[in-house]
Amino acid sequence: MFSAIEQHTIHPIPASDRRGRPRDQFTIWFSTNMTLLTVVTGALGPLQCHISFTLTALAFLLGSLLGAVFMALHAVQGPRLGVPQMIQSRGQFGAWGAMPVILMVVVMYVSFVASNCVVGGDALRSVLPSLGAHPAILIMAVLSLLPCIIGYRTIEIFSSAVSFITTAVILLCFFVGLASLPHGQAFLADMHGSFAGFLQAFSIAVLWQIATAPYVSDSSRYLPDEKASYPRIFLACYGGTIGGTFLAMAAGAFLSAATGLSPAVAITHMTGPWAGLIILVLGLSIAFANAMDLYCCTLSLITLLHSCRTSWQPRGRSRLIITLLIILTATAMALFMAKSFNAAYSALLDLLMAVMIPWTAINLSDFYLVRKGDYHVPSFFERDGGVYGLVNGPALFSYGLGILAEIPFLNLSFYHGPLLERLHGVDISWLTALLVSTLSYLLLARHGKAHHTQQPGDEETTF
Repeated sequence: MFSAIEQHTIHPIPASDRRGRPRDQFTIWFSTNMTLLTVVTGALGPLQCHISFTLTALAFLLGSLLGAVFMALHAVQGPRLGVPQMIQSRGQFGAWGAMPVILMVVVMYVSFVASNCVVGGDALRSVLPSLGAHPAILIMAVLSLLPCIIGYRTIEIFSSAVSFITTAVILLCFFVGLASLPHGQAFLADMHGSFAGFLQAFSIAVLWQIATAPYVSDSSRYLPDEKASYPRIFLACYGGTIGGTFLAMAAGAFLSAATGLSPAVAITHMTGPWAGLIILVLGLSIAFANAMDLYCCTLSLITLLHSCRTSWQPRGRSRLIITLLIILTATAMALFMAKSFNAAYSALLDLLMAVMIPWTAINLSDFYLVRKGDYHVPSFFERDGGVYGLVNGPALFSYGLGILAEIPFLNLSFYHGPLLERLHGVDISWLTALLVSTLSYLLLARHGKAHHTQQPGDEETTF
């Protein structure tokens, strides 16, 4: 019964099972961003940042170009080490030191799964008005679960088809919507908006890209470890995530800027008889992206549980059971928060801003600048943390320092930093955290690099 189910979880993928092409990463990250949730996020430019469609699109493009650099740099870690992203974090934070970060990642991605179920359910209801809110959410939960039963290969196989179909639908939305505008050229030439609003939209795009950093190598870990392919892996992830994100966000900005309405309502107003098809395709594509969130959340939770019992050897059956527990939890959250989704989703973005930037700064600094990809992977699974120990003080200190550096600049629904007003409400906390965590960790890690990256007798490897 379980023979077809993916058996690998958090342990290194053996060379015999490493297959795939770098370009496959393009369609994976393109398709997982081409969803209605990304379209909804794009609407924040005109509706929340109060800038025109053209300025919003430019801000999203520039923000994606920057944020995707950090996201795609994580992709190389997959083939290099052959393990999921959160397991690799033990190399920076230690076996126990990584646990708080992993716990936050699990909480955030359970919330993502729940949010996707709500947005997808709303899309189904707009096409099938007789469908109740709860049944629609349950349908999205089941559709999200199905690809995860077999495992990662199912997601990889369907990513190309999803990319093609969603691209066609987004382009249709643009062409039909633009044709419905009486003054299309004037609309595109409109450049109204403030610089502060532009920077806010820019930050939204940066954050969106970095939000996927905790599971990038979860998909790339099946690729062969060939140094010559590293640039192609980076470019495939980089191009895929930018392409999918920008098209979907630009569509959301276009719809809301043209009508002043939410994207789902705007699609109905602007695309006429095509509205049902567009909403249905984008709504169902959420289930595909949600499967990726669910799959990677499962690996992160397995990593967290393994930290408490390092002798555990989780396989396919364990992954399936934990996946079921996660989807049940997320579905319960979705049913509970269905009526207050917008506020919950905004709070989730705020949380991502505060906790993910310092982690990605430390993880990438350690991989590329300190250890240069040279890790003793067996130590990730040892009870005492192996050569990395249980707790890495410099990493945790730099992480905490990055969080503190954000506080004066945060613009949260429940808190406004003391320096925020001087910046006209522009939240630059992500930038301060990135700089402070990186510089702090580099100074401390280089000073104490005598943390051996190898055990005696291991063959030396370089990045």
